[in-house]
Amino acid sequence: MAKQNPPLIETVDLCKSYFNDGMETPVLFDIDLTIREREFISIMGPSGSGKSTLMHILGFLDTPTSGSYLFRGQKTRVLHDDELARIRATRVSFVFQAFNLLPRTTVLDNVILPLLYHPTIPASERTERGMKAIEQVGLTERATYFTNQLSGGQQQRTAIARSLVTEPDIIFADEPTGNLDSASGIQVMEVLQNLHSKQGRTIVLVTHEKTTAEYAERVIHILDGRIATDTRDFKRNHVKNVKHLK
Repeated sequence: MAKQNPPLIETVDLCKSYFNDGMETPVLFDIDLTIREREFISIMGPSGSGKSTLMHILGFLDTPTSGSYLFRGQKTRVLHDDELARIRATRVSFVFQAFNLLPRTTVLDNVILPLLYHPTIPASERTERGMKAIEQVGLTERATYFTNQLSGGQQQRTAIARSLVTEPDIIFADEPTGNLDSASGIQVMEVLQNLHSKQGRTIVLVTHEKTTAEYAERVIHILDGRIATDTRDFKRNHVKNVKHLK
């Protein structure tokens, strides 16, 4: 049996409800999930299934109502606010459907922005790290462009570079192709796939699109707040309509 990579994320009986005017709205029920280092996982489900809520909890943007969540073996419920903030700044990163870039700012300056809040990276290293991340997404020649001069696909690849610059343990991508045409979506997914296959990045992708989910090795379906299926060793041959990043 092949040796498994160590667990990065573990949840047991994780539940989430929202409360408004004394009314409880349950969203997630009894989520048992282990995500190991170097996995590429897609979480699928229809709108309202709870998939984005689960990602927000795993990425420390929200908290569970009950159950346990361990990050690298540490119980997250006992962490203080400053410890959680440090994890958000240095250990996890996000790519969203909306690119969330500063428009009249260069690609490089957008990419290195998270380093301004990183406690251990000196200013002298920021440009070097930023250019390395930009190279990894195929945008070296556009590092000095303003982001509002880029196509949608290039803007999303800039957002991916920004997610890489802190060298996080895990990247969460929430509907990263949702605002893109099909060709740009393929480019973005090939970038994420290469980051996983060539660099061993741990990636959790949230999507409602089957063809996007199938880039991952493991596909989890969320339905009505529960894990309906969890398929490992998911294989798919993708037709590469875009051969070169432009």
